[in-house]
Amino acid sequence: MAEEEAKGLDYIPEIVLKKRKNRDELAFIRKKQLELGNFGKKKQKKVSDIKRPEDFVLEFRAKEIDLIRMKQRVKRPKSSPPPVKSNLVFIVRIQGGKSDMHPKTKKILNNLQLRSVFTGVFARATDSLFQKLLKVQPYVTYGYPNDKSVKDLIFKKGYTIIEGNPVPLTDNNIIEQALGEHKIFGIEDLVNEIARVGDHFREVMRFLGPLKLNKPEAGVLNRKKQVFSEGGDTGNREDKINDLIKKMN
Repeated sequence: MAEEEAKGLDYIPEIVLKKRKNRDELAFIRKKQLELGNFGKKKQKKVSDIKRPEDFVLEFRAKEIDLIRMKQRVKRPKSSPPPVKSNLVFIVRIQGGKSDMHPKTKKILNNLQLRSVFTGVFARATDSLFQKLLKVQPYVTYGYPNDKSVKDLIFKKGYTIIEGNPVPLTDNNIIEQALGEHKIFGIEDLVNEIARVGDHFREVMRFLGPLKLNKPEAGVLNRKKQVFSEGGDTGNREDKINDLIKKMN
């Protein structure tokens, strides 16, 4: 007796598959609702915070795209860079969610002490620094602060960390105890050392915490990752960084 031919898979209409998917998703969410109802009082989680498998896939893709674009910016042929107008650079982190950021990007931002949005730091202008800034360009803007901007930032936002707590620079004794051996005895000396990028600039930066800037008013930033020279928010603003500092200080 001849063997019966193998039967093909039964055809399932697309609408039935969609209904099954929706049903499975609703069952998943309902299960989480019940779990949160029994055990979620301490954490106060919301159902909207629950991540579906698709969310993890989208996050992974976003991080990979971030890494690819970083490599493209570094390898992209560049015209001769503009001349450096100052030895001092002020960098502000203006963007960057954890979900779409590759770990390498996050590491560079952390090394620059830019762990959160709307923080700013002073840095010495070097080729190495500008190479790092190119890699994280979609998340930062920077430029050359003038003496007034340096003074205003330090007087209004400057602080140091003592025993794990932020302490405003309202007492010159704090500065003298930490930096007196470098002939920096007060806040004016501190400002001067930063503005002229003195011999003890590194020690001053270790003493200072990253500056917590104010969130700018609507319209100041366009939330665009294009570079500043092309109508966006990111990248080198050169002297125009002083306008942004004034609005965020």
